[in-house]
Amino acid sequence: MDTIIHFFQTYRPLRHLMVAVLILFVGRWLARRISGFIERGMERAGIETTVTKFTSNMAYIAILVFVILIALGQVGIQTTSLLAVVGAAGLAIGLALQGSLANFAAGILIIIARPFKLGDFISAAGVQGTVQEIQIFTTVMHTADNLRHIIPNAQLTGDVITNYSANETRRIDLTIGVSYDDDVSHVKQVLTDLVTEDPCVLEAPAPFVGLSDFGDNSMNFVIRVWVNRPDFRTVRFGLPEKVKQTFDAQGITIPYPQRDVYLRNREFPPQVQQHLASDLKQKESME
Repeated sequence: MDTIIHFFQTYRPLRHLMVAVLILFVGRWLARRISGFIERGMERAGIETTVTKFTSNMAYIAILVFVILIALGQVGIQTTSLLAVVGAAGLAIGLALQGSLANFAAGILIIIARPFKLGDFISAAGVQGTVQEIQIFTTVMHTADNLRHIIPNAQLTGDVITNYSANETRRIDLTIGVSYDDDVSHVKQVLTDLVTEDPCVLEAPAPFVGLSDFGDNSMNFVIRVWVNRPDFRTVRFGLPEKVKQTFDAQGITIPYPQRDVYLRNREFPPQVQQHLASDLKQKESME
């Protein structure tokens, strides 16, 4: 023991180096344990996976940076000057990577504010699709025709975001044109019976059917029904088909644009006839 104590008293730089290495190992282990504890706690609280991963990683990096600074202080490096150098380098890097930092800040905003989550169907930055990944710099979306779009987060937060999956119910609006020869009350009753008998249409809010306006070729009825979000596509594309089949069975006409042209047999005045005859003779002479 005397020899070991004498060794550490004689070689102080080596002692400080060993302490610094020990601090790094212990600090890294402690950072992993704390970040894992934070991640498990957030998972038990039901917080989204993206937020959980981001928070635990940021905690791990913050603790590791703190440990490295302590270890550097043990070997005699002035951390104050080092922090000044790192700050100056960070400023230069920040100016060079303004776009990337904007996407990084937007990614943090998306994770914290949560305007959408994984699996939501959204429309933003000119793209409409399902959110597959929310990363720090970009968001990955898959469109309905299975195209993969990687969108910078700054474009998402700088644009209007329409989240079609945010609410459990949605409203469907349809405009149906019928002939002016059809009975208004009969058409309204047929449409009302059709939507109330549909099992996917919700009873509350109640369906609405009414005569909207008089078009050039038809009377336009409006149908407004509420459905659960998973049934939206079924009702949106199935209801017009049912309306056409029901109208055919009930003898209700869906008109199409048409125009009647009447030709009147009328003679031209004598002056016009003479002018046309002279033009015709001149054309024949030129030929």
